[in-house]
Amino acid sequence: MDRLLAAWRAEPSRTGSLIISVYGDAIAPRGGEVGLADLIELLGGLGIGGGVVRTAVSRLLRDGWLQRHRVGRNSFYQLAKPGRAVFAEAARRIYGPLDTPWGGRLRLALPDAGADRAGLEAAGYVLLAPGVLVAPDSAAPPGSDALHLLASAEDDAMRTLAARVWPLTQVADRYTAFLDLFTPLDGNVPCPAPADALRARVLLIHEYRRAALRDPHLPAALLPADWPGTAARRLCARLYAALLPGSERALDAMANRSGPLPRPGPDLYSRFSDGDRRPAAPAWSPAR
Repeated sequence: MDRLLAAWRAEPSRTGSLIISVYGDAIAPRGGEVGLADLIELLGGLGIGGGVVRTAVSRLLRDGWLQRHRVGRNSFYQLAKPGRAVFAEAARRIYGPLDTPWGGRLRLALPDAGADRAGLEAAGYVLLAPGVLVAPDSAAPPGSDALHLLASAEDDAMRTLAARVWPLTQVADRYTAFLDLFTPLDGNVPCPAPADALRARVLLIHEYRRAALRDPHLPAALLPADWPGTAARRLCARLYAALLPGSERALDAMANRSGPLPRPGPDLYSRFSDGDRRPAAPAWSPAR
């Protein structure tokens, strides 16, 4: 834990982003709402002061990421509707299946001059040349206002093209940094106290999220042979499974407006289900 905290503290402050990771990973499966006091206690264990947490929460509230409910002098926060929508998409990329469907071809989109490309970019298309965007054939076809072509080539040529138009080097560097930080824990996770398990889980997902959300998630045939994203994904799955039981015990002690947080649903235990092993639902009963 000390090693993880030292790496966290060496990075520029990003408390707001970390809070979003906490809500999306740990709080959303348990109803999505937690008290500010519990959030301050959790992040305090990462060396983040209560004043810093309050400032970050206020900023997220102002920017529409969180919404607040008061009960007497206590404040409870949950992801607002835009935040829930953003993290639902993020969850698919973080916890969803690793393999990407691939029909062996690329889809070229040629939108009309001046057309809005936001929809194409959201679907995974990137600029190949002026007026031409490209995506794997697993991407949805462009709308009716854009011409599109299906192109094929030798595997080496398509990998060269992928490396040219997608930021694979930068994403690989992030995955490598994740592996360097967390590989020493692989197969060496003791039974930490619940609070430490939760903090380690938060840091694990937050660091993995930084790479996974920048990853274009291309089919394996378009990636370099030594792509570190595969190893990073499997490592994250193993460590997540090891930390899950203890971290869930820590969440049992937290509360929303109605009392203790509710039990998580089965979706929590299907996360990383394509990893080396699937997180198992705990046999313990949460304290109430």
